[in-house]
Amino acid sequence: MNSNLKKLIDESQSIVFLGGAGVSTESGIPDFRSVDGLYSQTYKYPPETMLSHDFFVRHTDEFYDFYKAKMICDYAKPNAAHLALAELEKSGKLKAVITQNIDGLHTAAGSQKVYELHGSIYRNYCTRCGRFYGLDAIKSSVGVPKCDCGSVIKPDVVLYGEMLNEDVLNGAIKALQSADLLIIGGTSLNVYPAAGLINYFSDGKIVIINRSPTPADKYADLLISEPIGQVLSPNT
Repeated sequence: MNSNLKKLIDESQSIVFLGGAGVSTESGIPDFRSVDGLYSQTYKYPPETMLSHDFFVRHTDEFYDFYKAKMICDYAKPNAAHLALAELEKSGKLKAVITQNIDGLHTAAGSQKVYELHGSIYRNYCTRCGRFYGLDAIKSSVGVPKCDCGSVIKPDVVLYGEMLNEDVLNGAIKALQSADLLIIGGTSLNVYPAAGLINYFSDGKIVIINRSPTPADKYADLLISEPIGQVLSPNT
């Protein structure tokens, strides 16, 4: 682990981690905004359009064609960053992980207190009766997955044009307000409202681990531009 980061962790009692897509790239999941990411590929519609609430409602078949092909990443396994954060939580130092990712890898790594701002591919529900389904219901369906009641099943992920879950958002805010060290990793901090959450952290140190500059760099006590798995790994 980076020695300067280790010193800050050792001096802290209540750490919160705020992460984005860059946390999962070392697990083989492309960052949306990277050179090889979804936003750099050519589709009939822009990814933002296909992952919007309006598109889901109006073009459900095409939504699911794209979603099944590009958004279901259950092949991925937790990487060194996920595992290191889970261990940090076990030590009592890390109080919460706040993630913009929907891949479930923090939970798979063993983290207990995870605020999934944008939901999870592993949770799905009927748009009429509310019955919940696992990921297999989506993967095994032909075309649009349907509930036993006949209505469409929707992934429990936040699409463009939808609000964040209020309970998840409030939990993340409370964690930030009581933290003395905020580690931000693998996120450009350009996606709102998630990026605005850092405004709720006001009393402590800030570490930013990201390959490219972020709008919050000027507030950071420590900036690291190396791969996040390498930075957090206790063996480096």
